[in-house]
Amino acid sequence: MHRVIEPRVLYFGTPVVLISTCNEDGSANLAPMSSAFWVGHSGMLGLDETSQTTHNLRRSRQCVLNLADPALVSSVDRLALLTGSRTVPSHKRAKGYRHEADKFAAAGLTPAPSDKVDPPRVAECLIQLEATVNRIHAFGEPDSGVVAVDVQVVRVHVEENLLMPGTDRYIDPDKWDPLVMKFLEFYGGGHNLHPSRLAKGWGAPVLTRTLPQP
Repeated sequence: MHRVIEPRVLYFGTPVVLISTCNEDGSANLAPMSSAFWVGHSGMLGLDETSQTTHNLRRSRQCVLNLADPALVSSVDRLALLTGSRTVPSHKRAKGYRHEADKFAAAGLTPAPSDKVDPPRVAECLIQLEATVNRIHAFGEPDSGVVAVDVQVVRVHVEENLLMPGTDRYIDPDKWDPLVMKFLEFYGGGHNLHPSRLAKGWGAPVLTRTLPQP
C-alpha cells in the first residue's frame, strides 16, 4: 500500500560532484554537490544561492565538475559542512557549517591545472569536466534559496583505464562506479559506504548501516 508523505529531501540517488571554482583573489574553492544532470554536453546544477560556489560562478563563469568515485568518500565527507564564504549564512551555521579557506587541503585532495578554464581539476577524480556558465536563474518555489546553473562542458578528462578497449570516446559502464548521494547518505556499488556529516547536519535519522564486505 502506498502512503502519502512529505519527505525532507528528494535525493533518490544522484552522482556526487566536486565543483572547483576560483575565488575573487584567485585561490581555489572546492564544494561537493549532488544535484546535477547532463544532456549532451550541457549540464544543470542545483546550488544554494548563498554559497561561495554560486558567487564564484556568477563572477567568473567557469568551473570544473569533478566526478567522485567511492574511493573518495572520506574526502567528500570532510567537505560536507565546510563553506568558502567568510560569513557563514545563518541557515548553514544552524546545520554546523564553518568557514574553510583551503578546501583542497581540508579534503586531502590535489589541484591539477585545467586546459580551458581557470579553476583547477581534482587530480584524484577519474572524470573531470571543464565547463563554462551559460546562464543562472532561480529554481523551485519562490524564495527557495536555490539557483539552477546551466553549464557547457568544454573539455572532458577521463582516466584511460575507464575507456572501452580500442576506443577513445566510450567509457565502460562496468568500470565506472560513481559515488552516489541517496537521501543524504553515501552509496557505491549498491552499498552504504561511510557515515555522512551532511545527514547529521540535516538532522536525518541515524542509518542502520550494511557496510560492504572486504
